[in-house]
Order: sequence, then C-alpha cells, then structure tokens
Amino acid sequence: MEEVNRVTVKISGQEYTISGEMSREYIIRVADYVDRKMQEISQMLPTATTVSLAVLSAVNAADDYFSLLEETRSLQDRCTQLEKDAAHYVQLWDEAKKGYLQYKEDARASQEHRQQLQQLFNEKTAEYSKLLSAYDELKKQQEALLSACDELKKQQEVLLVENEQLRETAENLRQNAENLQQTLQTLQNQQSQQPAVIHNENEELISQLENKCKDIESSFFDLQMENIRLKGELDQYKKTE
Repeated sequence: MEEVNRVTVKISGQEYTISGEMSREYIIRVADYVDRKMQEISQMLPTATTVSLAVLSAVNAADDYFSLLEETRSLQDRCTQLEKDAAHYVQLWDEAKKGYLQYKEDARASQEHRQQLQQLFNEKTAEYSKLLSAYDELKKQQEALLSACDELKKQQEVLLVENEQLRETAENLRQNAENLQQTLQTLQNQQSQQPAVIHNENEELISQLENKCKDIESSFFDLQMENIRLKGELDQYKKTE
C-alpha cells in the first residue's frame, strides 16, 4: 500500500489538512488552484460567503475540468486522425518505395532490352555490310555477263553470216556435184559408142571426174558438219540468254 501524505494548506485564508496518496507537491498545486479560484470569485463578489465562494469555485473547477476533458477528447480525435494520416502516409511511402523498386527493375530490364537491341542492330549492320558486298560482287558479275552477252551476240551475228555462206557454198557444191554426175553419165554413154583409144581417154577422164566428185562430196560433208557445229553453238547461246 502506498504511503499517505498529509499536507496542511491555506485556502481562502483558512488552513486545511489534506491527506492523499499523491505527492506533496501535487496536493499543494491542487490547493493553490482552488485558492486562486476562490480569490478570483471573491474579487468579483466581495459579499459572497465562504460557502458560496466554495460552490462557485467548484463550479468553475468543474467547468475547467469538462473544458479540458472536451479539449482532451478533441486532441484524442486529432491524434486518431493523425495516426490514420500517418498510416496513410506510411502506406503511400510503402507504395512509393515499391514503385521506385519497380522503376529500378523496369529500368534494369529496359537497359538489358536496349543492350539486346544494340547487339541486334550491330548484327544487322554487319549482315547488311555483307549483303552490300555481295550485291556489289553480283553487280560486277552482271556487268561481266552483259559484256559477255554482247560478245556472244557479236559472235552470233558472225556465225549467222558464216552459216549463210556455208549454206550457199553447200548449195553450189551440190549443184556442181549434180552437173558432174550428169557429165559423167554423158561420158559413159559416149564411151560405149567410141573406139578403144578414145575409150581409154574417156576412162581416164571419168576417173578424174569421179575423184573430183569424191572431193566435192567430202567438202560437202565437211560443210555439213561445220553447219551442225554452228547450229549447236547458236542453240547453246540461246540457252544462256
């Protein structure tokens, strides 16, 4: 059990002994408060009795109590609101912190994505350079093919002219061969009707004509082979166009 303090105090000119478990200083402070209240009322109501002063002081003290109580409640409500606001601000801070962390994560991912894009760009640039070099090489090959095509066209024109000439020569040889065959037939017919000496001369002439026919036939065969070769070259050229 706590110690009971007994304190003698003076209120409105009279001494009172107050006992309580509160400290001596607290009891004295309470007594001084009551004394001040009674003195204030006494100054406003000089004719009031001590009982009236005590009642009015009690009413004023009760008013102060309820005012302080109302102020305390208001402060409690304000503290409650401040606690709610603080909790709200803490929540906002947590959300802001999460947002910042998410921003850092997004920034890191964005940096990685940017690096990947840069690497892809470098690869595509290198690939483009290779394609450009290949294009330049193909362009040179195209120019070379066009030049070769022009040269082949010129050769084609020459071959066409040579083919026409060979065709004309073959036609002339064919006509000459036919003429020689007719001459040979005529000589053979005449031989059967002439003396032996003329017959020998005709034999020799016939032999010469036969040899000449063989030469013409050989030349005609060569011309035909050359013509076949030229046609083959023309066909090959057409396929390359």
